[in-house]
Amino acid sequence: MLRRLHHDQPASFAFTPANLAWAQGQISKYPEGRQASAIVALLWRAQEQEGWLTRPAIEYVAGMLGLAYIRALEVATFYFMFQLQPVGSVAHIQICGTTSCMICGAEDLIKVCREKIAPKAHMLSADGKFSWEEVECLGACANAPMAQIGKDYYEDLTAASLSRILDEMAEGRVPVAGSQTGRYASEPLAGLTSLTEFESGRTQYNGSVQRAVDVGDGLKRIDGTEVPLITPWLGKPATKAAVTKAAKAPAAKAPEPEKPAATAAPTKPRGLKAPRKTGADDLKIIKGIGPKLEALLHSLGFFHFDQIAGWTGAELAWVDENLEGFKGRAVREDWVGQARALAQGKA
Repeated sequence: MLRRLHHDQPASFAFTPANLAWAQGQISKYPEGRQASAIVALLWRAQEQEGWLTRPAIEYVAGMLGLAYIRALEVATFYFMFQLQPVGSVAHIQICGTTSCMICGAEDLIKVCREKIAPKAHMLSADGKFSWEEVECLGACANAPMAQIGKDYYEDLTAASLSRILDEMAEGRVPVAGSQTGRYASEPLAGLTSLTEFESGRTQYNGSVQRAVDVGDGLKRIDGTEVPLITPWLGKPATKAAVTKAAKAPAAKAPEPEKPAATAAPTKPRGLKAPRKTGADDLKIIKGIGPKLEALLHSLGFFHFDQIAGWTGAELAWVDENLEGFKGRAVREDWVGQARALAQGKA
């Protein structure tokens, strides 16, 4: 299936401070030179922030990871988890249309979506609250037909129950996820035929549904105010007390991004008005610098490896503070060390 970027794109994208801190924590999980491994996580976070994955967001993430834009676009268009067009502000409905669900009535669910949301997949409803699409198997075949809505599965659906769920969501409520016929997990439709002694001791819902009911955020997009990412490898030990404290405060703000250490006040390095007669060096050879960052460095007057190699600690701190969405990268990627080696022909 051909997947293209939406024709109407916003002018820009930037992570919120909380999401930026989270993203930087994700990047730090990977060894030097392997930061690109964080791309799926960062693209997903960008989608959660905006609702869908925009071109500026894809390019922003690529810049954070030092990737050519096309590499990030390849990932975004390959995985169907990424929505490349606007979705409903309340919910995007994903109806499973594969064999088990199709046999059990998925076409009736799609009919409801066409009537109550929009006549075609990926179209917004008239009020902008909902959108829908048919997807491949979501792995809940024993509870067919089903749909994924937000973070949760809604199973054993009928046209009537799906219609009710949409009405509840439109009113601002979050319907109980899981089976809509009262089944506990994936037990037989007629009830338990074995292990019946455990029936009386079970909770009202199975574990995943109970958790969804307790949290109640199945439709809420992740915004960075959840339990913060704990990064013991950065000197923030994941002690039992810290984890317990974080779990009890889901609305706590994520920590601010760490700023590069400097021995003196940040000082702007002296730049050049234009590259020397020999022409500008290819700054993209430095790990962590992509086309966007190279253009930014040029605008600041930096065209050559020896310029970067000569930055003092205070000058490096100034550069890191002025990287427009890429703060911390110059220190983290050791641009000065890399540039020094390149200037000496040791690359």
